[in-house]
Amino acid sequence: MPRKTRPALGLPYTAVALVLVAVLFQGCRANGERSGPAGAPPPLVTVMVVQPRSVAIFSDFAAQTYARNMVDVRSRVTGYVDRWLFQPGAEVAAGEVLYVLDLRPFEAAVDQARGNLQQSEADLDFARKQVSLLQAQASLASAEANLVKAQQDDERLKPLVAADAASQQDLDAAVAALRAAEETVKANKANVEQTALSTRTQIASTGGRVESNKGALKTAELNLEYGTIRAPIGGRIGDTLVPVGGLVTPTAAQPLSTIVPLDPIWVRFQVTESEYLGWAKRGQRSPAGELTLILADGSEFPSKGRVTDTLNQVDPKTGTLELQASFPNPRHTLLPGQFGRIRVQVDERKDVIVIPQKAVQQIQSMQTVYTVGADNKALMRPIVTGNRTGELWIVEQGLKPGERIIVEGQLKVRPGATVEPQPYREPKPGN
Repeated sequence: MPRKTRPALGLPYTAVALVLVAVLFQGCRANGERSGPAGAPPPLVTVMVVQPRSVAIFSDFAAQTYARNMVDVRSRVTGYVDRWLFQPGAEVAAGEVLYVLDLRPFEAAVDQARGNLQQSEADLDFARKQVSLLQAQASLASAEANLVKAQQDDERLKPLVAADAASQQDLDAAVAALRAAEETVKANKANVEQTALSTRTQIASTGGRVESNKGALKTAELNLEYGTIRAPIGGRIGDTLVPVGGLVTPTAAQPLSTIVPLDPIWVRFQVTESEYLGWAKRGQRSPAGELTLILADGSEFPSKGRVTDTLNQVDPKTGTLELQASFPNPRHTLLPGQFGRIRVQVDERKDVIVIPQKAVQQIQSMQTVYTVGADNKALMRPIVTGNRTGELWIVEQGLKPGERIIVEGQLKVRPGATVEPQPYREPKPGN
């Protein structure tokens, strides 16, 4: 849950009393005492003139990095691991060889499938040459020639028999030969048709067998290719979970290893329902600006991120909504599972007084600063602070524009003491 500093509603009575006593005491000391030993120079302090300015208000949210597209390395075929060729924790590129299985069974399957294909292709070539059909057609042609000869003999003998130039027996023999020739032609025609049908069936069947054997060869070649297991994506690979000699299957519960892509790195964090509603009222589903990732050691991650996804429901147990952001991670500095904080700009305050955090002193439950008057005397002033932005605090009550406050050197100062002010130089952003 984000932590915000909220303005106090008022100063505690005890704290006010302490400040009044301190003010009276410092007035007495100003009339009769110096702040240090006689003749000691006034303490050197740095002061700044408070002026109103516009500041951005940020909120921090607990966050954790994760890998969105982590991939398990698995085998597509069943076999025994012969070699593994990567260093655990190393960066691997997509397509890089990770494991090699025992390839001999796959190579034998390819050879067998290739032989079956060659045999079926030879059978198809033989079927397409239609040797049986050609033989049947030749027999039909011979029968048809015999039929023509028988018809000619019959036609020649009929007038001779009528003229008693040939015997009736010769004509009867010619007629019988004609009938036999006609039946032989019919039988050979039927044989040609049957042979043609059988040839077409054989060609189709053998062609189907050729295509089936082509598919079997392609499957065998794919299995041989799958025997060399490559990285499906680029990223950082984990340890091997199956040793050399181990059996792997496509349906194994345990993967061979895992690969985690690290650029970009993904970060998830939760916002409250009220914060989400605040963005929704502005027509946003999430913060629109850049996000800053604060790492576990307190440092800022150099790359800025953006919210890319907002989940579709509020967790009823925590009353929070999960947001997901991506950060460029070209050096692969961040790893999945790291904790940190997401810093988001949630508001902008205009014309407010801000002072460095180190200028504020805590006295019990009260916050105070030292102001320096025109006579260079330090006076203790109670203040009420609001939101914090970076190393600055917004002052809600207690200071006016143009007043000077001590930023550094307060430990050497006593209320009512004269000081030697020097101008405070604000650090440049990033220092």
